[in-house]
Amino acid sequence: MLKYALLGFLNYQPMTGYELENFINASTGYFWHAKLSQIYTTLKQLEQGGYLSSKVEIQEGRPDRRVYTITETGREDLHHWLAQPLLEADPVKSTLLLKLFFARPIGKQAILTQLRLQLDLHTRQGEEYQQMPSEGQRIAHENPQLTVDALLWEATLRFGQMYEVMYVAWLEETITRIERDFPDES
Repeated sequence: MLKYALLGFLNYQPMTGYELENFINASTGYFWHAKLSQIYTTLKQLEQGGYLSSKVEIQEGRPDRRVYTITETGREDLHHWLAQPLLEADPVKSTLLLKLFFARPIGKQAILTQLRLQLDLHTRQGEEYQQMPSEGQRIAHENPQLTVDALLWEATLRFGQMYEVMYVAWLEETITRIERDFPDES
């Protein structure tokens, strides 16, 4: 999937690997992240496959920088991937759910401690999402050609906001049930 994230960003404008990392961290990084080493490895593979081209820009007093541009082959592959419907629900992989499923041996208090920690983390994450400025609208105002993109960007932010509300509600409910129904340790 990193391939398509990179192609998607480069479909907007040419960028360096470092710029791509910054764009990922500020946007899709909340639901799809990558390390800089993964980005550079994938960029190299994409260039070798003809999906990208690059050129080195000489800079005075600073290291040279390699700027990547999506090719027509890359754009066609991105559009093909985007057009393919997802025919299955994305599976959920959650370390917390896996631990909770098998947590009986660690006892009530240890389980509650882990759940309360997660409650605090998800509450803070939800607050962060709620406080995020509408960057999409600002960008669209400055670049009217991105108005529809901004709508889609804001939809992904709204997913994050709603997800955290659901997750916090589930944690609160689970904590209440364990406090009430899980046997005390003897």
